[in-house]
Amino acid sequence: MSNLLSIGKQFPQFKKVAVVSTEKGKEFSEITSQDHINAGNWMVMFWYPKDFTFVCPTEIAEFNKNFEEFRDRDAQLLGASTDSEFVHLAWRKDHKDLKELKFPLIADTSKSLAESLGILEENEKVAYRVTYIVDPQGIIRWVSANDLSVGRNVKEVIRVLDALQTDELCPCNWEKGQETLKVA
Repeated sequence: MSNLLSIGKQFPQFKKVAVVSTEKGKEFSEITSQDHINAGNWMVMFWYPKDFTFVCPTEIAEFNKNFEEFRDRDAQLLGASTDSEFVHLAWRKDHKDLKELKFPLIADTSKSLAESLGILEENEKVAYRVTYIVDPQGIIRWVSANDLSVGRNVKEVIRVLDALQTDELCPCNWEKGQETLKVA
């Protein structure tokens, strides 16, 4: 990940197919980088390596459990991997914790977006576990990357989103509702 696109950079423009439902005829939709910007929302995009694996569904299910937390913060939540939309759909239909997802799973089959972000693992060319928080202007405000074998902490993503949305100085371990730092 030597070319990891990081804080302060414009998030790359994209137009990708995503799985948005398991209902016949309504499974797929096109998602673009402009969707959250046009809505004036933040975007939280989390990448995972592969469908039909072991750590990934625990993360996806946890993001789903916390979907309302993101929506309440005007943040569009998006999952993404380099698997196809058809594999995403098959996995959602197969895995009990993924059947009722409230957010899209983006298929980056060309790996163009993952490559632009600099998050492809060198050997298998799958995405690392990387989470981006992007502001309503499309600027990356937070990036967190995990090794392929270690799941992320969804509560920490929410905590950082809260901190970023204060537009204030937030001390270590700051949580929503606590005092921010005031510079004299």
